[in-house]
Amino acid sequence: MNRNHCLRAYWVCAVLCLSGLAAPAQELKSNAAILHRVGGGEDADTLIAKGDQFEKQLQPKEALESYLPANTLEPDNVDLLVRIARQYRHLMSDTPAKKEKLRLGNISLEFANRAATLAPNNSEAQLSSAISYGKMLPFMGSKDQVNASPKIKAAADRALQLDPNNDTAWHVLGRWNCVLANVNVVKRTLAKALYGDLPVTTNQEAEKCLLKAIEINPNRCIHYIELGRIYAQMGRKEDARKYLQKGLAMPNKEHDDPEMKEIGRQLLEKL
Repeated sequence: MNRNHCLRAYWVCAVLCLSGLAAPAQELKSNAAILHRVGGGEDADTLIAKGDQFEKQLQPKEALESYLPANTLEPDNVDLLVRIARQYRHLMSDTPAKKEKLRLGNISLEFANRAATLAPNNSEAQLSSAISYGKMLPFMGSKDQVNASPKIKAAADRALQLDPNNDTAWHVLGRWNCVLANVNVVKRTLAKALYGDLPVTTNQEAEKCLLKAIEINPNRCIHYIELGRIYAQMGRKEDARKYLQKGLAMPNKEHDDPEMKEIGRQLLEKL
């Protein structure tokens, strides 16, 4: 490992520690080993290609072992930053502990925000922070949830402005509408008193977004299951069953598919 790469690797370690984003103590040794690989004969393209293979195999931890060293070599590689943010979101899904989910979510958000800053005209880069916030939302306190809401909406809107065919952005926007449409009067009044008005929207707006996502990409089970959840909120039980069953019958292709299908199965049992 040459001197410049060594200095760069340990500088990254120092920044992570000072920013509070470094892993807990028991993980530092592992992270140091990952960073030590920088300059070990593998260039950024090779490391990214290795990481991509692990991502295709739905192995986020192993993907990061290649992506993070590549990031020290190419810290302004926007596509790589988006990939890294996505792996940390996947790790969120894999851990049961709320505190750890939030820790991983915040790391994901740091990489996502970095990508968005570097690439203001890149739809995926703009959307990444919205996805990270959305994954963290159920585990946040009320104040943080209220603060995150406009950030999710702004990021999804910007992503769609840049690429109207971004089906993931339509999905995120649909979920945002559904969550806010179903905040009850008591919670909405309390949130207004403490933090300010929540946006007003409807399940119909959420439905339009998910139908658009399916129109653009009909091969993702998450779109059908989310639309089924929206129809359940609307009391349209037959439509809810139809879309939930459609999503559940599709093969798993993405890391979050099993988690989403479990949510769909639980809901289907209640209908």
